[in-house]
Formats: sequence, structure tokens, C-alpha cells
Amino acid sequence: MKHQARKRFGQNFLHDPGTIQKIVHAIDPRPGDHIVEIGPGMGAITKHLLKALGTLDVIEIDRDLIPILEEELADIGELNINNVDALKFDFNTLVKDDEKLRIVGNLPYNISTPLLFHLIKFRDIIKDMHFMLQKEVVDRLTAEPNSSDYGRLSVMAQYHCETERLFIVGPGAFNPRPKVDSAIVQLHPRHKIDVVAKDYTRFRELVTKCFTQRRKTLRNNLKNILSSEQIMSLGIDPSARAETLTVNQFVELANLACEQSAS
Repeated sequence: MKHQARKRFGQNFLHDPGTIQKIVHAIDPRPGDHIVEIGPGMGAITKHLLKALGTLDVIEIDRDLIPILEEELADIGELNINNVDALKFDFNTLVKDDEKLRIVGNLPYNISTPLLFHLIKFRDIIKDMHFMLQKEVVDRLTAEPNSSDYGRLSVMAQYHCETERLFIVGPGAFNPRPKVDSAIVQLHPRHKIDVVAKDYTRFRELVTKCFTQRRKTLRNNLKNILSSEQIMSLGIDPSARAETLTVNQFVELANLACEQSAS
């Protein structure tokens, strides 16, 4: 059965055997794992996961792909297809007992960031995540302070997860070919956070404010929130720029702002 890739779903189907094997090796599916694949597409990775596990949950928004998956994978194992939008899906409904989910997928570029933050809401039930994303997004997710890629996405993702870029995948591995490189990223949710944000909304807003005009100093970006003396009380230079701060330092700034507003 043939299927025409649809732009509205951001579909680019993986077809390169070497890349597929490399991804499956990185995921390392083992019997007993409860893996959930988002966007199985034509089943390129799905069939390998299903062979290793015997049963697999997938989330696919394109209903026209469902009969293709059912036909291609019918004899391999038990495939449970959820024809829903992953951005609106309650992943708690898949959990049995005290198990944790392993989430994998080749995510459409147009929804990758909001989908990551939707999944972070379920971090307590997730063991790890392996995603194919636009390389630029992976670079930002995994960036360290003092780099041009380090920004709001880096801080917010790394507050919740340990992030690691595994390898790059070129456009030729897909059909149709995307115009940019992709990369595989591995994320491990932090079930114990070093410095906890007292008010998560305040933390998120402060990080956004600091990076909206990233060339400005902390003193200027936060002038209506914290004084230079208050910033210095945390051992942070008020003349520094946002890209030089660690995740924990952003949390400390947000927590201090909470204390000041409460006093």
C-alpha cells in the first residue's frame, strides 16, 4: 500500500536501513519495556521495536496510515494503535501498575517543541525518551552555557531532563527529503531536581524575559524584578548576559524574585 506524505502532518518517512538500525540500537528495546512510539509513519522503526518487544503502543494522527501499519506488521506482534493527536493525549492512560514508559519517535518539526513540553508534564511516568528532531532543535536542547545555541529551550528542557545528542541524520535518510539535517536526542527525566523552582510560572517567565533580549545584561533585563545588589547576593554578576548562567542560577534568581514579591 502506498501513502503520500502530508505536509500538514509534517511527514518525512525514514527509509535508510543503516539509520534505522542505528536508531533501534540507540533505543535498545528489551523484553518487558513498555515503549510508546509517536508517529510510526510507515513502520520503519516500529517493526524492529515490535520484533524485540512482542507488543507495542503507537500514537498516529493520520488515520490513512493505520491500515498500512496493520497490514505490514500483522504477523510480527501485538500493535496497539491510538489514532489521536499526541499533543492532546493523556499518557497516564497507557501506564499499568508502577511501570515507566519509554517514549520514542520521529517527531514532525512543526510540533516538536510543544510536544516535548507536553511530554514533560508526564515525566514522573517516563523512564527515557529518544526522538528524531531537527538538528537545530537538538542543538538547543543540549546546549551548554556560553554557547550561541543556549537559550530558553535549553534551560527549560534541562531543568526537567538530562539531554544528550546522539548522532546526526542527513536529509537523504528520508522520503521526502527535508531541507535540513536531523539528529537523535536522548532525554532522561530528572526525578530529583537539584534546585526546585518555588513558582514554576515565575521561573518560566523570568527565563523568557532574560532571553527575549539576550544581548542585554541581567541588570537591564531584570531591573523591574531584582536589583543589582540582589542579583549579586546569589554570587551572580549583574553585568552578565543570560547565556552565561546555569539552569540552577536561573532557578535561584526566580526563587529570590518570589521571596521579594512576597515580602
